[in-house]
Amino acid sequence: MSLSPLVRFGTSTWTYEGWQGQIYLKPYTKTTFARECLGEYCQYLYNGEPCFRTVGNDATFYRPPTTQQLRKYLNQIPEDFEMCFKVWEELTIPSYAKHPRYGSKAGQSNPHFLDAKLFHDLVLIPHRDAQFEPHTGPFLFEFQRHGMSSQEFCSRLDTFFSQLPKDFRYAVEIRNAGLLGPEYRQVLERHGVAHVYNHWSYMPSLADQHQRMESFTAPFTVLRLLTPLKMSYEEAKKRAEPYNKIVGELPEMRRDTVDLVKKAMAEKRQAYVIVNNRSEGNAPLTIQALMNALQE
Repeated sequence: MSLSPLVRFGTSTWTYEGWQGQIYLKPYTKTTFARECLGEYCQYLYNGEPCFRTVGNDATFYRPPTTQQLRKYLNQIPEDFEMCFKVWEELTIPSYAKHPRYGSKAGQSNPHFLDAKLFHDLVLIPHRDAQFEPHTGPFLFEFQRHGMSSQEFCSRLDTFFSQLPKDFRYAVEIRNAGLLGPEYRQVLERHGVAHVYNHWSYMPSLADQHQRMESFTAPFTVLRLLTPLKMSYEEAKKRAEPYNKIVGELPEMRRDTVDLVKKAMAEKRQAYVIVNNRSEGNAPLTIQALMNALQE
C-alpha cells in the first residue's frame, strides 16, 4: 500500500558519512560527499517508493542560504521534493548567549530579533531569485528557551507574521513548554502558521503538546523528532554516534507521531515528519519504521 501523498518524511540533514553503505552507495571523496550526495539521498527507495520527500536544512540556522546555494540544490533534487529550511538564528534569538562564537555580541540583546525586513531581504529574496519556491517546505523558526513572558512573545510573533508574504509557509518551534496554550495557538491560527511538534529533551511528549494546543493551526503540520525526552543533547549525541544503527527505540515517540500524522491526514492536512539521528540513532531506520506503522 502506498503512503499518502499528504505525508512527507525526511531527515534533519543529509550529510552523514555514517549512512554510507546504507543510503549512499556511490563512491565519494571527502571533499565531494557533502556537495554531491543530496541527489542520491532523494533517489533512495524503500519498498519501491521514494523514502525521503523532504529534508531539513539545519545549516541555514547559522547562515541564510545564498541564491547560488539554492541553485546547486535545484540541480540535485527531483520535481516533487521540498526542503524545510531552519531560519537564521539572528532572527530567532532575543539575546546572544554567552558563547565564544558570538564574539563581542555574547550576552547582548539582539536588535534583529523577529526583524521582518531582514527575513524578507536575506531569506525570502534568495528563494525567489533562485526560483526555489516550488521546492520550499515550511520555514522552521526555532526559538530556544528564553525569559520572555507569553504575552510579549506572542505579541512579537503576531506583529512579525502580519508583515510576511502569504505565498510561503511558516512553522514555529518553541522550547518553552509554558507557552503552549490558547494565546500562542491563536496567534499561529490567525496567520496560518504551524506549531512544530518537537520531540526534544525538555519539552512534553508530542501527544501532550497536541492536547495543550487543542488543534492544528495551519493547513499543514510539522513534527521534528530530535532527542529522547529528559536527555540532554550531549547525552543523546554520545548515545547515537556514529549514527549507523538504532541504539534504542522510543515507542511513545513513534506511537504519538503516527497518531498525529493520522489526525492530520483525516483533516486533509499535509504532514512533514523530520527525524534526527539523535532520537533513536539512525534517522532513516526510524523513518522506515514509521512508514511501516502508517501503512499497517
